[in-house]
Amino acid sequence: MSHRERTLELIDTQSGGDVSRIVTAGVEPLPGATVLDKARYLQRDGDGLRRLLLSEPYGDPAMSVDLIVEPNHPQAQAGYIIMEAMGYPLYSGSNTICTATALLQSGAIPMQAGLQHVVFESPAGLARITALVTDGRVRSVTTRGEPAYVADEGLSVDVPHYGTVEFDLVWSGAYYAMIDASAHGFCLVAEEQIALTAFGDAFVRAARPGLREDHPALGALGPLPFAHFMGPVDDVGRGRFTARSATYVHPGVLCRSPTGTGTSARLALMARHGLIRPGESLETISPRGNRFVGTAGEPTQVGSYAALHSTITGSARLMAHSRLTVDLDDPLVDDSDLENVLSRPSPPLTRPMAGVDTSS
Repeated sequence: MSHRERTLELIDTQSGGDVSRIVTAGVEPLPGATVLDKARYLQRDGDGLRRLLLSEPYGDPAMSVDLIVEPNHPQAQAGYIIMEAMGYPLYSGSNTICTATALLQSGAIPMQAGLQHVVFESPAGLARITALVTDGRVRSVTTRGEPAYVADEGLSVDVPHYGTVEFDLVWSGAYYAMIDASAHGFCLVAEEQIALTAFGDAFVRAARPGLREDHPALGALGPLPFAHFMGPVDDVGRGRFTARSATYVHPGVLCRSPTGTGTSARLALMARHGLIRPGESLETISPRGNRFVGTAGEPTQVGSYAALHSTITGSARLMAHSRLTVDLDDPLVDDSDLENVLSRPSPPLTRPMAGVDTSS
């Protein structure tokens, strides 16, 4: 039996400390008309790719993966499918920032000095991106995805060892349970990361039963994936606010960044209570001190829900360009739903290489 070996082309990036691995080659074209269709196919029939790149020995659950695919929308220059420990979020601010930076700085999308506008198609819809480019590098990225909305308020659940936890449920690319951190004794600093992860794990396991799992336009989303811990909001003047925050990703990951969708969810919740107006901004600060800036946009509707447009601004850094060898015969690689989505290697060259004598 021949040796089964495949390769993947990756660009590793980080935004706010969260690593996103951009898969640029090595995956077969996925069926489906839209990027959402392609993501659903991958989730159903090719989840081995996500598990491979987020698990030892090839990766780590704290990473994210963004697979570049053909877009369907005529305005989009690229499509991307987001994969994380929790599964397949339909939109992500940090992953969008990383993907835009990777495609621009690698030359996949020609880079232009100044403010450059790019449109991507995520599974949730279009991400409208403005990149600030100077000296041949992407300095910052501002992205606007689909609007966020408050789905439920005043919920509570009894969490073993922690007691009653009150929360609100907000959609901003996935569902977030929004929790007042100070009500549970957290200041959202680096020393609390292990305790926050343990609390987040216990909370999500207790809260999942009975929570809504659908979106008016996008359909079924699966069980609750995120908990967002909110610190007090400080008014720093001129329509600018700051707040410490922490996002837990189930199972077992506490984000290094304050997360773009977590920030968008906080903006939607603030707007719901009249605490922020269009054009005003909230700078969120993660337990590790990393920062994103969210800016409230105009109100809108998602189905029957009052919703809010917003933008997230952050920056990303390229860390590595790599070609990953995937050994499908390795007992540590589960190929049950992996081999079918990986590109087969090209046949070897039949003509001799220059300088090689094949006459003997």
